[in-house]
Amino acid sequence: MTIKNALRDHGQRYRPRMACLKKAEKMLLEMQDPCSGVKSQPQRLVITTIPHAITEAKNLGSLLVALGYIYPLQDHKRLLIKPDASLYRFQTPYFWPTQLWPVEDTDYAIYLAKRNIRKKGILELHEQEQYNRLHKWMNHKWDFIVMQAKEQYRAAKERKKPDRVVFDCQERAYWVVHRPPPGTVSAMDYGLERRADPNAEETKTPDYYERIMIFTQQSIMRPRVKSSVSIGALVKYCATYTGHDPFLSKCLPSNPWLTDDNTYWNLNMPNVEIPTKMRVERWTFSFSELLADPRGRDDFRLFLKKEFSGENLAFWESCEDLKWGTAATMKEKAEHIYKTFLARGAPRWINIDGKTMEITVKGLKHPHRYVLDAAQTHIYMLMKKDSYGRYLKSPVFKDTVKKAICPDEHRFSVSQLEQNARNRRPSLSPIIIRQQEQEQKAKMAANAPVDITQVMSKLSKQGKEVPPRPPNK
Repeated sequence: MTIKNALRDHGQRYRPRMACLKKAEKMLLEMQDPCSGVKSQPQRLVITTIPHAITEAKNLGSLLVALGYIYPLQDHKRLLIKPDASLYRFQTPYFWPTQLWPVEDTDYAIYLAKRNIRKKGILELHEQEQYNRLHKWMNHKWDFIVMQAKEQYRAAKERKKPDRVVFDCQERAYWVVHRPPPGTVSAMDYGLERRADPNAEETKTPDYYERIMIFTQQSIMRPRVKSSVSIGALVKYCATYTGHDPFLSKCLPSNPWLTDDNTYWNLNMPNVEIPTKMRVERWTFSFSELLADPRGRDDFRLFLKKEFSGENLAFWESCEDLKWGTAATMKEKAEHIYKTFLARGAPRWINIDGKTMEITVKGLKHPHRYVLDAAQTHIYMLMKKDSYGRYLKSPVFKDTVKKAICPDEHRFSVSQLEQNARNRRPSLSPIIIRQQEQEQKAKMAANAPVDITQVMSKLSKQGKEVPPRPPNK
């Protein structure tokens, strides 16, 4: 091949996945180690003996073949590992992708011309199309291309037949990797090339040092947490929620996933009248836990009404409805929230600062799902810092804690659990249930008694509605 290395190319050197090629080559060198590598031996292919051939049967081999580090000796169209005793060889390092040879059309035209001479004009369909295209496009130097192809073909004939077959397979594998047939995915297709070289040294200009100073200052000002503090917070979180996880600890009265007892679900319904003690305890962990529980939100709403500040929670819930509701009613909901809570003289006016109000009013000119985020965050922090602490000390919360129930544990014997496990069956798919319902309706309609008088009346009406035929001319 007449591959020439360019002084400056924008090829794989700029690619983001270059590291995978270096790892593959490191592993490939270990596989070719004569002591601990893959065992290889001479194999006879038809009437030719191929030296150092191997058989590969691992998924990792498919990646090595797709990248061109291992190539097949028989089926050259598809670079993949076959689940049989097919023969493969290691590609010579000269054709490895990291050599950064620019894949030029001139080299590919010489390769196709050489194959055309060897095969006496019989090429693959896609190769013939490429050959004709290159011949038309590079017609001005086609004599040079044919001369190079004849010279390479003459030099190859002077080699021994095993070496000639091996080099032909190596060259073909290289071009199948870099110029794959139509319909096949190339492993070397990394997407768009980078416009700049990330490895090139940037010129040390005043702008360069100014950007370095700004980045350093921002890094110093950025808050950081020690690993010991973050790990301690994670341990504290796990210790807090361990008792409330049904899979990690015992849940009362029994675990419904093991015992098939629905009492746990009934006691923890979203709007149950009397909550359990563990559910009320979870409200004290954080303000977000209180708002996430519909029953806790109802209790907090009762407290806010007694303090004449229930509009704060109502505004927060309306913002959540706007954020997660349908897009069709988004504009109407935003206008309703503004008229109810933010407009001058609104019936449930909320108190927010002037800057937040200015941002909100400006955003309402073109409403979207998150147009009220600034006002919602302001009200959320107001309730968290002020109302939430007083709620935990209020008679409303103490009365809820006093009424909360702690169910007794249901003690199932081992034989009962085994019987439940034997009786447990997987539920039917909703699709199957719907098909069964449709079949049942069809059977009922077929078996229903037919009223002859109604059928005859419909037929007579249809006969009257038929328009008369026009007279023949």
